This record gives sequence, C-alpha cells and structure tokens, in this order.
Amino acid sequence: MNFELSEEQTFIRESVRDFAEREIKPIAQELDEKQEFSIELTNKMGEMGLFGMIVPQEYGGQGLDYISYIIAVEELARIDGSQAATVAAHNSLGVNPLYYFGSEEQRRKYVPQLCTGQALWGFGLTEPEAGSDSRATKTSGVLENDKWTINGSKIFITNASSEISIGSTVQVVSGEKDGKKEFSALIVERGTKGFTAKTMHGKMMWRASNTAELFFDDVIVDGDAILGKRGDGSKIMLNTLDHGRLSIAAMGLGCSQGAFEMARKYANERIQFGQPLSKIQVIANKLADMALKIELARNLLYKACWLKDNGKPFAKEAAMSKLYCAEIANTVTYEALQIHGGYGLMKDYAIERFYRDQRLLQIGEGTSEIQRMVISRYVIDEK
Repeated sequence: MNFELSEEQTFIRESVRDFAEREIKPIAQELDEKQEFSIELTNKMGEMGLFGMIVPQEYGGQGLDYISYIIAVEELARIDGSQAATVAAHNSLGVNPLYYFGSEEQRRKYVPQLCTGQALWGFGLTEPEAGSDSRATKTSGVLENDKWTINGSKIFITNASSEISIGSTVQVVSGEKDGKKEFSALIVERGTKGFTAKTMHGKMMWRASNTAELFFDDVIVDGDAILGKRGDGSKIMLNTLDHGRLSIAAMGLGCSQGAFEMARKYANERIQFGQPLSKIQVIANKLADMALKIELARNLLYKACWLKDNGKPFAKEAAMSKLYCAEIANTVTYEALQIHGGYGLMKDYAIERFYRDQRLLQIGEGTSEIQRMVISRYVIDEK
C-alpha cells in the first residue's frame, strides 16, 4: 500500500480547504446559532463537485476514488461538521444505494441530478424503536396489484426535509420468510401523497445540517420503485452503512484536526505564568498526544479507503476507522477545550461548537458499541 497522495488528491485537499476557509468558516457559527440549513452553501459545494464524487462521469459524477472523497469530507469537517454531514450523508447514504443497487433506469432518473448540489436524497433506516437494531423496523410495505402501500415512520434522517430534498430510500418490512421479517428498500419521492417530511430542531450538534422525521400514511408507489430485489433491503442498507462508516470516520478525523489546530494556536498565543501555554510541559504533552492520535487515525482510515479502491474486503477496517476516528474526536476536542479553559465554554470560540458536534460521531451510522460488535465478528475467527 502506498499512502502518498497523488497530485489530484493533493489538489482536492487544497481546493476544499480553501473553499471551507473562505465560504464556510465566516458563517458557520451564525448558521449553527440559527439552526439554519444553507441551500446556498449546498449549491456552492455542488459547483465544487463535492456531490457524486465517486459516481462515474457518465452518470454526472466526478469518477474519483474513495480517498479523494474522504479527503474532501475531512477538510469540510476541519471547519464545520454540519456542512461535512450534508456532503457525507448525501454521497454515502443518498447517492450510493441508488447508484450501486438501482436499475439502469433508476440510475439515469435520479443519480445525475443528485450530483449537482441542487437536489438531496435521504436514507430512511432509523425508526423511533429501531436504532442500532435495524431489524426491528416496523414501517411496512405491502405489494398489491403492482403497487406498494407504505405505512410507518422514520427518524433522524439527514437531508430528507430541506427545500431541495427530492426523496428518500426507505427500508420496509415487505413480508415474512421462514418465520423472519423480509426487508425491502423502496424509493419514495417528495410530493407523493401521504408522505410527510418534518424538519427536526433543537439538536445539540450539526445544527446547520438538515435532519428529518419521515411519516408514511398509506403512501402508494409503483411496484418498480424498489432497489434491487424484494428481500434485499437489509443487505442494501448494511452495505450502504459499510461505505458510510468511511465518511463518518473522515468527519471524526477532520473534527480532530480542526480542534487540534485551534488548541495549538491558542496555546501558542495564551500567556500564563509568564510564558505561552505551549511551553508548559503538561500542555505540550497534550498537543503531542493529540497529534499522535490524529496521525494514527488518518493512516487507518486511508488504509480502509485503499482497500475499498482496490476491490479488497474493507468492512472490518471501515468499522475500525469509524470507531477510532469517532473516539479520538471525543478525546481531542475534550483536550482542546481544556486547553482553552473558560474561553472554550463560550460560543465566541469555535471549539465549543466542535465539542458539541463530535458527540454524534459515536452514535450515528452505528454506535461505538455496535462497531465493536462488528469488529469482533471479524477478528474472533480470523486465521
């Protein structure tokens, strides 16, 4: 494995970093305070080519590799978790299942417009009583006369209720087979009768991203509004989550990098006991430990992406990356805030927002506890 970045990957890092510094950083705090999802920023990120990054050009995407995509998410998260979440969720959870599992007709219909930044797509898996246990899904899909009738609800669905959200992929219980629930993945477009998407407010984190509750009241869609085959729903959803873990890991990595840079800057500027904080050994040690964890996280995540890009099994490494990057984001932001002292508790300092934003990373797309379960299944039987 060669982790030296190509010229193209280096250019992507520099371009996205510059964009995030110029366009996102000046308004990130205000958007967070107002709990405002920015269509303008989403459009601009689309113009940058940050949607559909791994989708082939024939479907309107950029045709890039996973490392390039992960670098982009990392650089956005270095500045703002909300905008990184919009890009990560849309690429990994919105576009991916449609591209990887959709029919050619479905690909042509949905994917190109979802690569522009002008339209977003949700991933309807989580329910009020079905979080980590995705097989506890209760939302039903009944097929009759070549029509699906959907009833139920979803919760905590990113990108599903903004003005530019045009639909969601939804897991439903489509029947029973051998005494077990059968799951299928259905496509539900915005505007379908009986389908309601309600924006959720009052979040602790990612307050400038769009999060929704979805309600299905006798929603009727055509029989061919299904991804893959009947009964493939769980496979599609879990496969999508394997890919999604890479982007959540990238958010943890970027969050950690941003928090570390804030802490280093503050420690170099803040004078205590007649010298900069960074000259006090206990603070210098904190910065050293933070840098070490970030370096290890980046290497682990890039290895997982390299495996994915080279057609090798990557699910174990994706779970490891998601777990480790999420947990070091918790550690690094904690220490960065500690270095800021009382100022770190004030909204005037971005570390306060970073400290809140990182908390979802240990919950979303599989909790840290679930990641350990996933990893254990791989390592226990390894030869």
